[in-house]
Amino acid sequence: MSAPVDLDAIDRSLLRALARDATQSTGALGRRLGLSQPAAWRRIRRLEEAGIITGRRLILDAEKLGFGVTVFLGIKLATRGRVSLDDFERAVSAIPEVQTVQHVLGRYDYRLRVVARDLPDFERLLRRRLMTLPGVGEVEANVLLSEERLPGPLGE
Repeated sequence: MSAPVDLDAIDRSLLRALARDATQSTGALGRRLGLSQPAAWRRIRRLEEAGIITGRRLILDAEKLGFGVTVFLGIKLATRGRVSLDDFERAVSAIPEVQTVQHVLGRYDYRLRVVARDLPDFERLLRRRLMTLPGVGEVEANVLLSEERLPGPLGE
């Protein structure tokens, strides 16, 4: 585990601004934070090189794309010794509706975020794809009712 990187107030403000909207230009970020465009670019570059910024993502609105149901699944593998975690992870990662795969410690071995068009579509996906994955034993489903984006570890 690497040591935390020292961040000053400007670095933290820069990270918060990028977390809200990573498409902002370095010029706009610099103006907002009282920096020149080259100074903002150098800071972003330093944060990337330190591994603090590891990429930028496009966030799609699943509902507007026709996926109106989000379900969190807890999956406990039935045959830990006979099925490797790699086999399960490889198989589940091949299902496009599975948005995230998290290997966790606790009651379940994995936590998945799955999107579906509606509940009947989710049921088909569960029965035909997810329950047939290598080693799947116990499954618990929690349907997302609402979601609020929190500011993250740096706060607002």
